[in-house]
Amino acid sequence: QVQLVESGGGLVQPGGSLRLSCAASGFTFSSYAMSWYRQAPGNERKLVASISSTGAGTNYPDAVKGRFTISRDNTKNTVYLQMNSLKPEDTAVYYCKAKRGVSEVWGQGTLVTVSS
Repeated sequence: QVQLVESGGGLVQPGGSLRLSCAASGFTFSSYAMSWYRQAPGNERKLVASISSTGAGTNYPDAVKGRFTISRDNTKNTVYLQMNSLKPEDTAVYYCKAKRGVSEVWGQGTLVTVSS
């Protein structure tokens, strides 16, 4: 069964850190580029980080650059998102996505709430 399972979300105070994980199964993880997206209530889903299949290339939008770091371990079929200096506006459901050509797989999401 092809699936992605996110974990690591929760409640954190502004300025705090969280590390999200996304475990893949049912497909050749090392052949897929991986991304993290987030969606806040009433907003569209937006990209927050992406990483190439080998991990050699990463990309971030300005909103998270310097605070978020994406990484992957192809031996564990897992991609991570380290989030530092969190802000209330980072509150959202975070999703991971695997992509290879026209093939895409999405996880079910994990909620991150940044609040004091």
